[in-house]
Amino acid sequence: MSEISGGASSSAASAVSVAPAAPSSGAARRLARRLPVVGGIAAGSVLLLAGPAFAHVTVQPGTAPKGGYATVDIKVPNERDNASTVKVEVSLPTDHPLASVMPQPVPGWKVDVTKSKLAKPLEMEGEKINEAPSKITWTADGKGIEPGQFQQFPLSVGQLPSDTDQLVFKALQTYDDKEVVRWIEPAKEGGPEPESPAPVLKLVSADAQGTGQGPADGKNGKNGKNGAKDGSTDAAAATSDTTARVLAVGGIVVGIVGVAVGVLAGRRRNA
Repeated sequence: MSEISGGASSSAASAVSVAPAAPSSGAARRLARRLPVVGGIAAGSVLLLAGPAFAHVTVQPGTAPKGGYATVDIKVPNERDNASTVKVEVSLPTDHPLASVMPQPVPGWKVDVTKSKLAKPLEMEGEKINEAPSKITWTADGKGIEPGQFQQFPLSVGQLPSDTDQLVFKALQTYDDKEVVRWIEPAKEGGPEPESPAPVLKLVSADAQGTGQGPADGKNGKNGKNGAKDGSTDAAAATSDTTARVLAVGGIVVGIVGVAVGVLAGRRRNA
């Protein structure tokens, strides 16, 4: 009888030892203290994902009608947290020169237009043009583009060529600590984005663009319907990109929280 009782007692003890222990209030408090850390890591992940996408020098909007005129912005963000951008140089395409390039004045910046002789003269409205703008240089007359800021430099350009699908505007960005970032790398179709891609203006047919008029046309001063269309397209693309990033970050947060909870649970079982 005593053996049976002893066996029963041993079985009960084994059952008790196998059953998982309920989380203690101390463990719950430790988990609560660690969750803000997890949130901080997740927030850092958001910055890592969102930062590089908006750090490039670009042409805005990204498209313009072939054979027309358009006003575009050279958008220059400051990538550094301890220096200001004080000079921006944009080289205009030489394989498809632009006869007319007019910069809009930007407060706090001096602008200089460099012209070069053309190897092959251009014909524009019945006239031969032997030289064309080859480089635009903006120099800060003050603080420049400070950390965490960006600046847009408007240009009226034309007549855009009809025999190519894009124009490349290579750019140099100079900081006040003498660092120069060269945005000159061409992007290859189907390949990864270069580390320092050159700004590109895509050229589309007038039908694809809408009315065939670019935004705020420098020649006739009109705004076509495509201006609003381009804005909505850019907004939709930005929204899609933001949604994808939010979903990616959500996955990271869930993963981090799961790892944290698993580690704490393992420690409680080993304690």
